[in-house]
Amino acid sequence: MLEQLLIHQPEDPIPFMIQHLHRDNDNVPRIVILGPPASGKTTIAMWLCKHLNSNLVTLESLILNEFSYTATDARRLYLQRKAVPSALLIQLIQERLAKEDCVKRGWILDGIPETREQALRIQTLGIAPRHVIMLSAPDTVLIERNLGKRIDPQTGEIYHTTFDWPPESEIQNRLMVPEGISELETARKLLEYHRNIVRIIPSYPKILKVISADQPCMDVFYQALTYVQSNHRTNAPFTPRVLLLGPVGSGKSLQAALLAQKYGLVNVPDGLLMKVLSQRLDQQDCIQRGWVLHGFPRDLDQAHLLNILGYNPNRVFLLNVPFDSIMERLTLRRIDPVTGERYHLMYKPPPTMEIQARLLQNPKDSEEQVKLKMDLFYRNSADLEQLYESAITLNGDQDPYTVFEYIESGIINPLPKKIP
Repeated sequence: MLEQLLIHQPEDPIPFMIQHLHRDNDNVPRIVILGPPASGKTTIAMWLCKHLNSNLVTLESLILNEFSYTATDARRLYLQRKAVPSALLIQLIQERLAKEDCVKRGWILDGIPETREQALRIQTLGIAPRHVIMLSAPDTVLIERNLGKRIDPQTGEIYHTTFDWPPESEIQNRLMVPEGISELETARKLLEYHRNIVRIIPSYPKILKVISADQPCMDVFYQALTYVQSNHRTNAPFTPRVLLLGPVGSGKSLQAALLAQKYGLVNVPDGLLMKVLSQRLDQQDCIQRGWVLHGFPRDLDQAHLLNILGYNPNRVFLLNVPFDSIMERLTLRRIDPVTGERYHLMYKPPPTMEIQARLLQNPKDSEEQVKLKMDLFYRNSADLEQLYESAITLNGDQDPYTVFEYIESGIINPLPKKIP
């Protein structure tokens, strides 16, 4: 609310604040997605729009509005010049974002603003995004990607001849080659984009996140989704009480160790009895510095007991890892009985055949034991997820330091408001 008061500076702030409170839209998405041609920004914007139940705003959707005289003028100019003057574009944006659906459910601007002038005009109108995402990839990758782009004229969905070809023959037959995707035209657009983007970036300090578009599209989407569902860092004092949930082998212990190392949290070891755990969490270092708990609670009764005793976590993360990945991580672990060195037959194989011949497997890493622990976890996980409804679910089947970045983001930022 304070932000809106500073932007609009109403003569009578009381009615303005009352109206603002009635809107109850402080947490709706207000997102800008920028990126060069063929970076996939429209695809990511569409997926975010569906996931967040928000409104996608593109140049095409603005000028095709049949109920706006401004859009009629913009269409005429666009047919003549293949461009819309900045002043007219900003007027279209202002009209669209004032509509009730955008006020209630938020908006995602796809590829807008294109210039610094547009960015400043949008800010002057008091239109302030909460998150700005900039996709980035090498020009050579973008040119190659653009040449294979195809579009479905009925749905607007974008496909690719190599990376994302639809299985349905009906869709395949109606796909069209978009205009302006030749190598020369793409290179020209990239040059213009690079010239403009360096002047746009300073308009969005502290709210802009750069995401590499040179990776699988789903990875780009999940990184974007994680970012837009987080609020920006607050300076309010905060003592983390972190709970990491996940099946055996999901990497909870490693993430707990990384959190303890970077933030000084007390890493409470797994396997403590409830009485001993209670005594540990009551110690001064846990109270002052916070704590990270992993491997406990294992079921709903233990979770309720933890809450009754007053040890409520204020951050809960659920690490999701596929069953096959868990089996691969754990059942291939080995130990050298002579040196005590630990190996993994896939990720860290022994250097010699002699060492490999004497390696032993810990009985708890046998396939039967791992399956037993996995079954036990999944029998209780649904109840725990229901109890900790604000838990942040993460893909644990990736580089551990990437997982840590997501956990770190969830700790230093306020919890995202759930989208109904």
